[in-house]
Amino acid sequence: MNQFPTRIFIGIFAVSVCAVPTLPALAVEVDRIVAVVNSEAITSSQLRERMARARANLQKQAVELPPANILERQVLEHMIVERAQLQRAREASIRIDEAMIDNAIGNIVANNRTTVDKLRASIEQEGISWDKYRDDVRIELMINRLHAREVNAQINVSDAEIDNFLKNHPDVLSGTEYRIAHIVLAIPENPGEAQMAALRTRADKVLLRLRQGEDFGKVATDSSDAPDNIRGGEIGWRDRERLPGFYADALAKLEPGGVSQPMLAATGLHIVKLLEKREKNNPATQSGVDQTHARHILLKTSEVFSDTDARTRLEALRERIVNGANFAELARAHSADISAAHGGDLGWVNPGTMVPEFEKAMDALLPNEVSAPIRSPYGWHIIQVLERRKHDMGEEYRRNAARMILFQRKGDEALEDWQRQLRDSAYVEYRLESEAAD
Repeated sequence: MNQFPTRIFIGIFAVSVCAVPTLPALAVEVDRIVAVVNSEAITSSQLRERMARARANLQKQAVELPPANILERQVLEHMIVERAQLQRAREASIRIDEAMIDNAIGNIVANNRTTVDKLRASIEQEGISWDKYRDDVRIELMINRLHAREVNAQINVSDAEIDNFLKNHPDVLSGTEYRIAHIVLAIPENPGEAQMAALRTRADKVLLRLRQGEDFGKVATDSSDAPDNIRGGEIGWRDRERLPGFYADALAKLEPGGVSQPMLAATGLHIVKLLEKREKNNPATQSGVDQTHARHILLKTSEVFSDTDARTRLEALRERIVNGANFAELARAHSADISAAHGGDLGWVNPGTMVPEFEKAMDALLPNEVSAPIRSPYGWHIIQVLERRKHDMGEEYRRNAARMILFQRKGDEALEDWQRQLRDSAYVEYRLESEAAD
């Protein structure tokens, strides 16, 4: 992102009425500043481009558009939070190279069963240039890596928590999935009675609008304080167990199209709408799952230890291993992962457990083969596959599933709190004159 003095004055002085008073006035579109986040500006052209994309996404979801000034405010707030995160990512020396973007696009293509050419044609048909799309992927990868470092790395799930979860959810991974949307009315920090009363009044007004037949997505877009408000509050498909407990309890009483009463939680008042539900295959009931026993060495980058440094060091370690050095000893000496204490051993890995970059490289290896250095959101790795098996998961699968569910729940809450703190600590100056009327 460029510093604002180098961008915003382009074209401002293209015509000087004072210098040439006899010339007719010419319309010159000025790319003015609409907000400043710390030392960087968000310009009117950037806001208009995001507004257009937000409108297009809502229309795709058949969500009635909210008033333009309200959508503008929501979109600008998202841009402010995104810019603050990108600044933090740069401070943490997080960089995304072209190869990482290519790999991410490859995963998108594979997941959607299409080709790069078809994806590009689809993107450009929507009026987005391929270079802009790649830049959007770069931004998303940078923010994901930042979340992995500053949020996910701090989350732990204990065996006691897993035991308690399984005790209270004996039907874990029952196979039912829900597609839902929600509205969250945030609670201020340390709220008083007056603030809580105002919050309940807000909730009553939201409910009244919904009962009068207003589109849920439109109401979510202009009322919800959740980050997904500009998607009409939709959070997609989730297993029952991967939802907050009070969401799951509310959904059990709803039919598709139904809307819950406001539910009070630590984060605010929540209203949930059930859009669809479906049954899916439950891997826990299958006869066996292909598992991989693997180990790895992880190097993390920093301001003083670049991507090139990490890759070069791992290439040297790989050469030593190929020439007979002990992988476990090198992992104990060099790896930045908690598995280093066990010689880098990850144990038996189930499909979908690892991030896509890691899993793709691991799956391509033969037993005892050592990978070339590969990049993931956590850093640089070399991986060795020790053996593979087809394993009846049973209780082990349920425990691993419970661990992932609890991790996601904690992660969602921790991320929301981290983003709020980051936003509160940023210097933000609003200079918005309504762009919606332009």
